[in-house]
Amino acid sequence: MTAPVFVADSLQGAAAGTRVTLEGPEGRHAVSVRRLRVGESVVLTDGLGTGVSGTVAAVEGKDRLLVEVAGVRHEEPPSPRITVVQALPKGDRGELAVETMTETGVDAVVPWTAARCVTQWKGERGLKALGKWRATAREAGKQSRRLTFPEVADAMTTKQVARLLADADFAAVLHEEGSTPLATAELPAGGEIVLVVGPEGGVSPEELTAFAAAGAAPYRLGPSVLRTSTAGTAAAALLLGRTGRWG
Repeated sequence: MTAPVFVADSLQGAAAGTRVTLEGPEGRHAVSVRRLRVGESVVLTDGLGTGVSGTVAAVEGKDRLLVEVAGVRHEEPPSPRITVVQALPKGDRGELAVETMTETGVDAVVPWTAARCVTQWKGERGLKALGKWRATAREAGKQSRRLTFPEVADAMTTKQVARLLADADFAAVLHEEGSTPLATAELPAGGEIVLVVGPEGGVSPEELTAFAAAGAAPYRLGPSVLRTSTAGTAAAALLLGRTGRWG
């Protein structure tokens, strides 16, 4: 079994032979929940692409431990970078979507307040929901042993999503009536891929028109219709395989 991953506040200056302190909530989880002991293997990451492997050198109290660094690794920025624009699902399905997309390897998630979304993020409720999505990405990143956690952006309107699509090297809208399979789409070797996943009620004709004007054509995944909380994960897996990132 691979070593558990924890998020360090900073890994600046970390090198083989040095020691890094893990404290606060992450330290408490390592010491009091996972009950790590001296000599056990551990991985620390800053969530931004840097990670250190090492062993626990000392445990102090209930929320602090020192890690003896054995090695440092830096992840290269992914290419192509994959962003999923996720329409807001009902209930906790948004967190499910973020969790599975993070585990799969998506680089960024953009919450989208589509016209046909039942859920709407407003005021304190919206801030709380966004916080849950970001916490989910962080925890799923740790669980899946990622060194770079996906960015979860502020919620966007349709106009804002259209601008994001216009700047992409490849932009697609998942749509059951799309004539072209995503599996045969011509993909860029690098740059930015942006994929739009609509709500349970579907992407409205007005939204499809706006996205088409921005350069995003409709594509279909397969013969079955997936729920909004699973479509992004399935599409991301397909793209990661086709672009060689899962090679």
